[in-house]
Amino acid sequence: MPKMKTKKSAAKRFTVTGSGKFKRRRQNLRHILTKKNAGRKRRLGQDTLVDKTNRKAVERMMPYAG
Repeated sequence: MPKMKTKKSAAKRFTVTGSGKFKRRRQNLRHILTKKNAGRKRRLGQDTLVDKTNRKAVERMMPYAG
């Protein structure tokens, strides 16, 4: 049986935490920053966890991650 391949685009976007959850960056911090207030930009700069509804999809893209 051949090995499964990791989707490299997913490997660059997600990392696995110690408890097996997936960590990701938030969106909306690349451009059009003048209308976003400082608190919002600070919050967008923090990492967050992948939602449970998307976790199975990420696990499929990264079969050896966790």
